[in-house]
Amino acid sequence: MLFPDYVFESSWEVCNKVGGIYTVLSTRAKTLQAVLPDKIIFIGPDCWGDKPCPYFKEQKTPFDAWKRQAAKEGLAVKVGRWTIPGEPLAVLVDFKPYFEQKNEIYTRMWELYGVDSLHAYGDYDEASMFSYAAALVVESMYRFLEGRNEGVKEGNDPDASVAPLKVVYHGNEWMTGLGLLYIHTRVPQIGTIFTTHATSIGRSIAGNNKPLYDYLFAYNGNQMADELNVQSKHSIERQTAHYVDCFTTVSDITARECVELLDKPVDVVLPNGFEDNFVPKGATFTRKRKAARRRLLSIANSLMGTDLDDDTLIVSTSGRYEFRNKGIDVFIEAMNRLLRDRNLNKKVLAFIVVPGWVGEPRQDLQQKLAEEQLQEKSPKGKPLEVPMITHWLHNMGHDNVLNMMKFYDMHNREEDRVKLVFLPCYLTGNDGIINMTYYDVVLGNDLCIYPSYYEPWGYTPLEAVAFHVPCITTDLAGFGLWVNKVLGHPGEIQDGVKVIRRTDYNYSEVADIIKETVADFSNMTADEVKKARKQAEQISKKALWSHFIKYYYEAYDVALRKAQGRDALML
Repeated sequence: MLFPDYVFESSWEVCNKVGGIYTVLSTRAKTLQAVLPDKIIFIGPDCWGDKPCPYFKEQKTPFDAWKRQAAKEGLAVKVGRWTIPGEPLAVLVDFKPYFEQKNEIYTRMWELYGVDSLHAYGDYDEASMFSYAAALVVESMYRFLEGRNEGVKEGNDPDASVAPLKVVYHGNEWMTGLGLLYIHTRVPQIGTIFTTHATSIGRSIAGNNKPLYDYLFAYNGNQMADELNVQSKHSIERQTAHYVDCFTTVSDITARECVELLDKPVDVVLPNGFEDNFVPKGATFTRKRKAARRRLLSIANSLMGTDLDDDTLIVSTSGRYEFRNKGIDVFIEAMNRLLRDRNLNKKVLAFIVVPGWVGEPRQDLQQKLAEEQLQEKSPKGKPLEVPMITHWLHNMGHDNVLNMMKFYDMHNREEDRVKLVFLPCYLTGNDGIINMTYYDVVLGNDLCIYPSYYEPWGYTPLEAVAFHVPCITTDLAGFGLWVNKVLGHPGEIQDGVKVIRRTDYNYSEVADIIKETVADFSNMTADEVKKARKQAEQISKKALWSHFIKYYYEAYDVALRKAQGRDALML
């Protein structure tokens, strides 16, 4: 197999923690950095200006000479390290200067590749200008490296043959498409890889409450893009998929989507792995789990005036605020039905950990938590007003979670055996209420539930099992399908992952199965729970990057062979 000398990889989420792609890249980086030390270079947007980026440290690198050259070329870049395990090289590029050229850039993309930017709105311009700037960085660094390569040849033996550099440029999501097409045109010696983590049109169909799966074979991607007003995002994604050297996605379920909606089969499926260096070990794990449970119970008791103890079953769902796609609606439905389940053997404290349009942490809740800390016990008393939410929102009257809870009259009354709390913020450790990071919180759960309708992979269930927390997911998530394949049968909760069959139309059945699974879990013995937790951990071990990185090597080989074929034709 051909293997690159250098890999450039770009994403809007390089040194910019906004979603699941950040997890993909940041957990994989250590594995690639070990194989290609300082020859894997990540390129991200400089969203920070004069403020320090919390995920990046600017410092001297092997590319200091290139940085000086880039400045002469008019590129405004910061070069340093991404502050993640492996600390790979990272370049943050200022893309704002290119807005002045956007019409010319879009015209060129239309002329060369038929990319329709006419209907662009929202984040399209911002993403495209970043994509263009990232491509200029790749082009500039490649010319610099090739020049250095030629210098080595001349310095040693002018007659000696030096193999041309094997270089790959890997872009993630439609936001990097324009740059990939630019490189395809300007630097055809570079092998290009495009990964769609979710098709823009597939996500739109699902998010607009249309049945995606039963009619997938019949949908025309271009027609649906017109109908749902995502023509420009669909166009750049579709054309990039057709023109790059290696088109990839993250799961078999999204690969089917690409065939039907983008009219292009993928070349390689790149499943998302994880690194277990995030997971504490031994006594540290036990201590952190206890601390997370204490904090979650304390917040719930302060909010609702209850005295829930450590025997309470703590469950949660989390992810992006895509109400239907992430199954938040069916999670609430299941918790509502669980209220009346006679088989439930424990009190349940359920959390929805999904970032909404958050305003500020509740001062009344902060005050109660402070009182508890002083008294060193939970100050049982009257519940706070609106005892279902930890932070005030800007749109309290129009929030989907709160409205569905209100519709079902779910107000966390004292007699309710199932309490549901909305935690609508990113858990970064300084939210004002939890004040713990997401990874520190997730290990306090007994069970995590992710009943997704649209989920190309599904990092949240993978993260849960990595922290030894059994979880429930569906076979419409790439991770769920993978678990079934690994187990050789549909996963059950005793296996560590319960995989529910989900279709376009079985919402009610899924809610019932979740309800029954939680009730069954509440009746499991301590040994049975311990075994399920062990099984969850074992499944996560099979998804380590050390197992999945081979698929990236395959993609590199495909891209480099196509690029070499182009070079041969040009000669």
